[in-house]
Amino acid sequence: MDITVSFSSGKRVDAHFEGFTVKTDQPPALGGAGAEAAPYELFLASMATCAGIFALGFCQARGLSTEGLSLVQHNTFDPVSHLVTEVRYTLTLPNTFPEKYRGAIVKAVENCKVKKSLAQPPTFAVTVAPSPDTLGDQV
Repeated sequence: MDITVSFSSGKRVDAHFEGFTVKTDQPPALGGAGAEAAPYELFLASMATCAGIFALGFCQARGLSTEGLSLVQHNTFDPVSHLVTEVRYTLTLPNTFPEKYRGAIVKAVENCKVKKSLAQPPTFAVTVAPSPDTLGDQV
């Protein structure tokens, strides 16, 4: 899957993929308008929503009620680098949640694909492509 990035105005950077647009902005303290979530916040939110979809899927696959189901992601940051150093989840289960599934739902949440990607990080490479307006010069 390719993701195309566009640069709107100010500190806005948007990602376009598979018919979707994810809009981002920087907070005012970093020169943005704070109109959208910052990219790093979306990264953190992707971990939380991934864990959440695994909890939801677990319940739906077993016909279990999700009323009262909640998940909170607690992030701890390094004070110098400001990077996340620990991610903890608090999963609140409905009162009617069967005891026999408590351990299994925790394992399901731990199967989040975003978490697995962090555990086995990808390699990164940056290349510079010729500007489209210079391609005519090469003919």
